[in-house]
Amino acid sequence: MKLLVVEDHRELHALLRTHLERAGFAVDAVASGKAALDALAVGDFDALVLDLGLPDMDGMAVLAACQKLPRKTPCIVLTARDALDSRIAGLNGGADDYMLKPFDMAELEARLRAVLRRTHGMPQNRLELGNVAFESVSRLATVQGCPVDLLRREAMLLEEMLRVWPRIVIKERLEEHIYATRESVTLNAIEALVSRLRRKLRDGGADVLIDTVRGLGYRLVLAQDARRDGHQS
Repeated sequence: MKLLVVEDHRELHALLRTHLERAGFAVDAVASGKAALDALAVGDFDALVLDLGLPDMDGMAVLAACQKLPRKTPCIVLTARDALDSRIAGLNGGADDYMLKPFDMAELEARLRAVLRRTHGMPQNRLELGNVAFESVSRLATVQGCPVDLLRREAMLLEEMLRVWPRIVIKERLEEHIYATRESVTLNAIEALVSRLRRKLRDGGADVLIDTVRGLGYRLVLAQDARRDGHQS
C-alpha cells in the first residue's frame, strides 16, 4: 500500500520514510504543503501521514484539500499542538487519527493499519490462502507453517495479491502501490518480481500459484483449480 508522508523536520522525515518502508509500505515523502498538494493532485495514495506545522502553510489546508478528492484518503495528523481545541479541529477537519509529538514509531504503524482497516475495509493482519499465510505486522510469509524468505517488495507483492484475492491485480496497480514515485520502474521489473515470488512459493511447496492474465496482470489461484481450469502460471 502507498503512503504520502508530509513532514518538514529533516530527521523525522527520514525516520518516518525508513520505518514505514521497512513496515511494508511504499512511501512518498515531502516536506511542504505545496509539495503535498502537488502529490495528491497526481498520485493515488492509500493514506496520508500529515504534520500540521509546515513551513509554507498550515497542515489543516492540506487536510481540507484531501476532503475534496474523489477518492477518500484517510489521514493521521502529527503535531506538537497539544491543546484540546487543536485536536478537535483536526478531527472535525477530516483527520482519522491524531498523534502528539513525540510519538513511538510502532504505535504510529499500528494506528495506521487500524485506520486502513476501518476506511478501506482491509482484513485483519493475517492473510491466508491454501497453505500460504502472511502476517502484515511481522512481514512473515509462511508455507505449511514454514517461513519463506522474501525480499521487501516480494512480501509487498504477496500481501497485495492476498488482499485482493480472487480478483486480478492489474500491473499498473502494482507499479503504483509497491513502488514510491521517486523510484523508476518498468513492466519488465514487475514481471521479474512476480517471477521471483512465483519461484519461491513453488520451491516452498505452496499449493497456491500466481496466474498470469495476459494483457491485465496477475492473480492467485489454488493449484487444484489451476490444473482443472488450465491457468497459465
